[in-house]
Amino acid sequence: MRTNRPNSAERQARIDLAAAFRWTARLGMHEAVANHFSLAIDGTGTRFLINPNQMHFSRIRASDLIVVDASDATTLDRPNAPDPTAWGLHGGLHGHCGHARCVMHVHSTYATVLASLADSHLPPIDQNCATFYGRYAIDNDYGGLAFTAEGQRCAALLDDPQKQVLIMGNHGVVVIGDTVADTFNRMYYFERAAKTYIHALQTGQPLRVMCHDIAAKTARELADYPEQATRHLDELKAILDAEGSNYGQ
Repeated sequence: MRTNRPNSAERQARIDLAAAFRWTARLGMHEAVANHFSLAIDGTGTRFLINPNQMHFSRIRASDLIVVDASDATTLDRPNAPDPTAWGLHGGLHGHCGHARCVMHVHSTYATVLASLADSHLPPIDQNCATFYGRYAIDNDYGGLAFTAEGQRCAALLDDPQKQVLIMGNHGVVVIGDTVADTFNRMYYFERAAKTYIHALQTGQPLRVMCHDIAAKTARELADYPEQATRHLDELKAILDAEGSNYGQ
């Protein structure tokens, strides 16, 4: 919600976030114009980039992203304000969870199916599922649209820095991380893991669930896997660049 030129670090942040929007749309993980991503751009984490109100992910450019401050209670009264539920959820997270530098919220198909089950746990039945073993929280108390009070309630569920995914019962999923690359990669793999689990349930056959020690070991190893998230996003940007996409403008 300011017009002065961003510095080089913010410029790169905008480019990365715009690329994540574009690729999320390409994967069909968005829902019309209802979902939102944000990225902190100051030391406290309260000032953050977020997508403009109800702009389609497939059209978002780096320069389209707006800047808001979680500590500014007048945000929704200002021109070019974000979507009210985006403000409620992301403002709550950036205001409450300093470790949530980047926040991605989607209603992607398989994560939402998982959030619709009476038991929304994700058992470690394969390597992707094990990535999230002990690293997600489940919200069993959906309270309607994520306006300010609901956003603050959801933010409190991610107090533990090790919990980087919130399975929002009856709603969707929130994924947090240190950078755009880190968070996008986590969101991507959570959707893949949920897809594997939902398809496995559909077979009606018994599940091959890893024991606690192996699942925990696998989660640690994947968390420490070098450069995967950064390389993933770099490759996506390279594809977009080769196609002549205007996401970076």
